[in-house]
Amino acid sequence: MRMVMAAALAMTTSVAIADDVEDAHRQAISGRDSYWNCLAQEYTRDGNKSMSEQDFTVHIASVCPSERQNFRVTLLDYLTMQFPGAEAGAHITTANNAIALAQKDIVTAFARHKAPPK
Repeated sequence: MRMVMAAALAMTTSVAIADDVEDAHRQAISGRDSYWNCLAQEYTRDGNKSMSEQDFTVHIASVCPSERQNFRVTLLDYLTMQFPGAEAGAHITTANNAIALAQKDIVTAFARHKAPPK
């Protein structure tokens, strides 16, 4: 009887953990989408059209602070649940790299859009 109860408890715990990880994943995706949407809004602002690529890069690094932080935190939560044995520093590096790549993609699109036609 104890074995059956232990097995049932283990299965219930396993399902609960899987649900928590899936929920954390959904939140990380939502955080990513919110950050990308904010960056996209900044990309399309009329005032940015006269900026140089360098000025736009500095500008993009400073916009959307709450969305950026939310993305960082939700991604860290997900990575910590998904890979509990990894060092915390590795998760922070991954989250910061994801943010840097998002900013780089927006700046690259801006630079291509501003480039004179050949």
